[in-house]
Amino acid sequence: MSQPHAPTPNVPLLDLKAQYATLKDELDATMIRIAESQWFVNGPEVEGLERELAEYCGTEHAVGVSSGSDGLLVSLTALGVGAGDEVITTPYTFFATVGAIHRLGATPVFADVDPVTYNVDPNQIADKITPRTKAIVPVHLYGQCAEMTDVLEIAEKHGLAVVEDAAQAIGAEFEGRRAGSMGTCGCFSFFPSKNLGAFGDGGAVTTNDADLADHLRSLRNHGMQPKYYHSRVGGNFRLDALQAAVLRVKLPHLDAWTAARQANAAFYDAAFAECGLDSIVTPTVVRNRHVFNQYVIRCERRDDVRRYLNENGVGCEIYYPLSLHEQECFADLGYQRGDFPHSERAAEETLALPIYPELTDLQKGHVVDTIARFYGVGRQGVRRAA
Repeated sequence: MSQPHAPTPNVPLLDLKAQYATLKDELDATMIRIAESQWFVNGPEVEGLERELAEYCGTEHAVGVSSGSDGLLVSLTALGVGAGDEVITTPYTFFATVGAIHRLGATPVFADVDPVTYNVDPNQIADKITPRTKAIVPVHLYGQCAEMTDVLEIAEKHGLAVVEDAAQAIGAEFEGRRAGSMGTCGCFSFFPSKNLGAFGDGGAVTTNDADLADHLRSLRNHGMQPKYYHSRVGGNFRLDALQAAVLRVKLPHLDAWTAARQANAAFYDAAFAECGLDSIVTPTVVRNRHVFNQYVIRCERRDDVRRYLNENGVGCEIYYPLSLHEQECFADLGYQRGDFPHSERAAEETLALPIYPELTDLQKGHVVDTIARFYGVGRQGVRRAA
């Protein structure tokens, strides 16, 4: 008698409910405690998180802010970036990286990415420096640090600030140094989809500069220091106590979640190698601790692969479908198609697969088998009959 087929597993791109289930009792108790305290903004929970984040990231200071986007904005503001200045960064990143530069009246200047890591290529940075350059914003994309030794050498030579966009890279390392500890400051996002995710928006800025940390604390609260006295104009960039408390529950679990993400990445690497698929390029880890906020493959017929995965119950996403130099709102910067070929190719060929820690082997196997089936091969690299 034939055995019934196992049901096809559903594999969402991200399953936040699975993580919540493992910490439900502690998280629920934490939310009740905050409600009973009626202390919702800044305060002891935020201060406690700041101490714990600084220790985790290997920095002297961490300043909680309202989001990763606002972390970039207040950091650049504190460093004096404004109208007439130029800031060098990558065109292949989330919009917030460049949006913060633009909002301050400065000009974003793009340098193309390395085609292997998708992080900014330091060799492209040096040629972009002018007398108006004020800072460099390297992005640690997908959970892997940029080539920070070269970036820092360039910055030191030209007297430039370095703002690490570490929104996707908490716990990532470059040659033993944590993301957010290498530059002038580092900016983190705690958006729910991040490796360390809050129950809404939240962020932090890390730094080893005590004066800069004080400046950031002032800016996040309308430039107020002390209360009702304003030596500068800031904004409302404060971190909610509830978000801080949730993050304090989750932070002790982060390294275990990272290890699970790395194990999932290793599973994919081995399984795709077993398929012998020349059409798939898996992520390359370069001298770093990659924390895999995303597991991003480069693949032929990317858009068709995406549709096929979705039709077969596999969540996936394109990060990012259009490089920032091609976005309509930045048309006045004067860039053209072809100016940054590696970024443009990445936008056309990359696809993020599920990588969250709670993935089962059955789910991961379904992801690989579905892609292999699309290209007409089996897990052992055997070509399937048409």
